[in-house]
Amino acid sequence: MKIMRVETKAGRAEADPADVLVLTHCEGDSLSKQDAASVDKAMGGALRDLLQSKEFEGKASELALIHTQGKIPAKRVLLVGLGKKTSVGLDSIRQAMGHAAKRVRQTKAGSFTVAIPTVIPRSSSVVEVAQAMTEGAILGNYQFNAYRSDGASGKDVESMTILAAQKPQLRQLSEGIRRGVATAEATVFVRDLCNHPSNVMTPTKIAQEAKAIAKETGISLKILEQKDMEELGMGALLGVARGSHEPPKFIILEYRGARKKEDRPVVFVGKTITFDTGGISLKPAENMEHMKADMTGGAEVLAATRAAARLKLPLNLVSILPATENMPGGRAMKPGDIVKTLSGKTVEVQNTDAEGRLILSDGLAYAARYKPAALIDIATLTGACVVALGQFAIGLFGTETKLKDAIRKAGLRAGERVWEMPLWEEYFEQLKSDVADMRNIGGRGGGMITAALFLSKFVGDWPWVHLDIASTDWSERERAYIPKGPTGIGTRLLIQYLIDRTL
Repeated sequence: MKIMRVETKAGRAEADPADVLVLTHCEGDSLSKQDAASVDKAMGGALRDLLQSKEFEGKASELALIHTQGKIPAKRVLLVGLGKKTSVGLDSIRQAMGHAAKRVRQTKAGSFTVAIPTVIPRSSSVVEVAQAMTEGAILGNYQFNAYRSDGASGKDVESMTILAAQKPQLRQLSEGIRRGVATAEATVFVRDLCNHPSNVMTPTKIAQEAKAIAKETGISLKILEQKDMEELGMGALLGVARGSHEPPKFIILEYRGARKKEDRPVVFVGKTITFDTGGISLKPAENMEHMKADMTGGAEVLAATRAAARLKLPLNLVSILPATENMPGGRAMKPGDIVKTLSGKTVEVQNTDAEGRLILSDGLAYAARYKPAALIDIATLTGACVVALGQFAIGLFGTETKLKDAIRKAGLRAGERVWEMPLWEEYFEQLKSDVADMRNIGGRGGGMITAALFLSKFVGDWPWVHLDIASTDWSERERAYIPKGPTGIGTRLLIQYLIDRTL
C-alpha cells in the first residue's frame, strides 16, 4: 500500500486553501478557546451554530462536515471531537485522526490540512502529539485491496499537512512526523504481510522480505536452512516443520547502530508460523482462515527492525524469526513425540497445536548467544490470552522489573497497552513430564501463564519479556485506526520501546 505523505508548514487555519480543513474540539469547551474561533468568525458563526444546536458537541470520535461555500479558502471544514478536555491523551488524538482520515476519504478529497490540537496531553510534547497525529491518519487510511479484481473500495488520501501556528514549532513537528511515518509505515507493512494468504506468504516469502529489507537498509542478514538447523540441533523447530512441504527458515537480522560497536544488543524474537492448522491436533474449521496471521510476531519484529534502521536509532538490534508452517501429514509430529531443543532440554509434545512455544524455544536459546541487554519475544501464543484479556491488552510476562516498566511505558505512549501476568514457579508443576524434561502444555488452567513459563526455561539469565499478542492481533470489527482483520498491534510498541531506549 502507498503510504500517505505527511508534512508540516506554518500558517493560519482560516487562510489555508485545503481540500478539507480538520479542526479538533473538546467536549464542553467554548469555541473562543479553540483554534476554530478564527475560522468560525470568517464563516459567519457557522461553527458556533453547530455547537449551540448540539449537532456537534466535541464528544470523542464525533464528526461534523461543513461546506464553506467560499467563505474561506478551504473547501470544507471537518470538526472532530476529542472528548472531555481532562481525558485527552495521545491515543485520543490518534483516534481522532483515524476517524478524520476515513471521513476525508469518503469525501473523495486527495488531501487535508489539520491544525494542532490546542489541548496537549499532560506529560506529552509537541513531538509526541505530531507522532500520534501522523500515526492515526496513516493507519486510519489503511485498506488492503491486493486481491480485489474490482479495484480499491475507495481512493486513498494522498497527503496530510499539519499546520503550525508558530514557525518555532516546525522542527518539533517535523521530528514527530518522522517518527510517526516510520512507526505507521511499519504497522502497515505488518498488516499487509498478515493479510496475504498463506499460499503466498510462505516461510520462503518471509525470507525474501527480509532480504529486501537487508538490501535497502544495509542490515546484516543470515538465513539458516533446514540442513543448518539439523546441524545445530534445533529439534523443536524442525519437529513443527516436519508436516509441511514448505521448507522452514531461521532468519537473523543484525542492525548495528550503537555508537560503541561492543554495546550488547537488544534482541527480538518473533513467532513466525505462516499458517497454523494445529498439526495432528487439528484446529476446528471455524475461523481457521485467521491462522494466516499466526506469523504476526515475526512480521512485527521484521517491521521494527526496518524502522530502527530507517530512523538510524543509536543502538544494536538483533531480530530472529523462526519461520515454518504447522501442518498435518504422514511425516508430521505426533502427540507423545519427544523433541530435543537447541538448548539440550527435551520436550514431550502432548499437543501439536502448542507449536509456537516450540519454535520460540529454539529461537530464544539462539538469541541468548548474543548476551542480550534485553531479550523480547512477541507471539500470537495462546487462546487463553484472549479469554483473560479480551482484545484491548497485550499479555506481559518478564524477569526484570526495569525492562517490564520500559515496555509498559512504551505501550502507553503507543496506545498499545500491556497487562502484566504472574510468572510464578508453582505453575511449572503443570508442565512436568513423566518421560522428558517438560511437556509443551499444562492443561486448561492458567494456559497463558504456563506457556510463558515454558519459554522462560530457554532464556538463561538475560533480562527477558514475553508479549502474548493473541488477544490483539486480529479485530472482528473496524475501529478508529484499527481495520477489521490483522491489526499490526505490537509493532509500534516495539518501535516506541527502541526510541525510548535511545532518548
